[in-house]
Amino acid sequence: MSSPLDSLVFVSIPENSTFTAQFPGFDPSIPLPVQLSRPGEQFEASALSRESVLSGILAVLAWDRDNAQIEYYRGLLKAAHPRIREELTEAAILKSKNGDFELAEEIFLALHGLDPLDSQTILNLALLLDERAENMRKSGLDEDADALDESAFAWYRLALTAEPPLPDAFFNAGYFYTRQRNYRKAREAFETYLKLETSETAHAQAKKKHAREIAEGIAERDLDDELFKSAYDFIMMDQEDKALEQIRLFMESHPKVWNAWFLLGWALRKQGRWEDAKAAFIQALELGSSPDSDIATGYTDICNELAICSMELGDLHESRKWLEAGLTEEPENTKIIANLGVVSMKTGNIKEAEAFFRTALEIDPEDRVAAQLLADLEQHS
Repeated sequence: MSSPLDSLVFVSIPENSTFTAQFPGFDPSIPLPVQLSRPGEQFEASALSRESVLSGILAVLAWDRDNAQIEYYRGLLKAAHPRIREELTEAAILKSKNGDFELAEEIFLALHGLDPLDSQTILNLALLLDERAENMRKSGLDEDADALDESAFAWYRLALTAEPPLPDAFFNAGYFYTRQRNYRKAREAFETYLKLETSETAHAQAKKKHAREIAEGIAERDLDDELFKSAYDFIMMDQEDKALEQIRLFMESHPKVWNAWFLLGWALRKQGRWEDAKAAFIQALELGSSPDSDIATGYTDICNELAICSMELGDLHESRKWLEAGLTEEPENTKIIANLGVVSMKTGNIKEAEAFFRTALEIDPEDRVAAQLLADLEQHS
């Protein structure tokens, strides 16, 4: 596998070269990193430019943190381009919005290499990896998403130790922990955010209101109970029997918590107990239908789970109904769209199945599940 450093060469520049005037603080005894257009390319003088050196320095900062001259390269970059942080941050955010997560991550890593103590860059990396993980999970790439979650978690932990404290780090970490079903940490993060945030803008007030509602909801339903957390952990470790023991103990004193019924259904579905799982997911929906419920955070997931259960039970019409309900809530959820393709395939509507898979790939070209299903259809057509 190629490395971003494979297209990097280090070039010694004479002190009397006019080129060096572009880099205040230049030291002729230290070679400059030059980014070539492709790995293995032979270096030629025409490849040397201000841009190729700046790109080379950024590559070192992103991927070669142990480089003995990294402090020198940081100084050169800051002197040659004083607004590099602002411009690259804007570029990375734009790349992220356009779905170019890999390039956005590389830019943020370079910025972190430029200033390892910049708490906003650390938070930006956490947010980027968090968002990318969610996109992968929507595409059915759960293992890849789990790996990205671990990386996001590491960056969030670093952001939470920033001095002075960064309120937004706690706010966004709260959402991250909520999606991880780690409600104890989510509640702690939101409560810390509420203590730290002093802004009185309308935007800040709306965020504080939302953080307060989630923290209070967790407390009211005891979602930070150790039984609930251990049930989730056991499911993630594919130990469904132990998960069922824990969640049923939790439900003895919390029979009307929709999140608990969702965990119950999830564990049962992983055991192939389709009827029981379906009943649990239906109960989760019914309990989450109250106006003050946060069911919206899990509605599409429940619809998808119900669709899977219905599909396995042979009721393709009902499976499609649940998928369409989920799609109404999240029109670009590629996991839902791909599963609609599976239902179409099972009903013999191959053209419609292909259309669903192609739509999923238009939204997320990296959706390997949709790509494989489409390839299988084309191979047998």
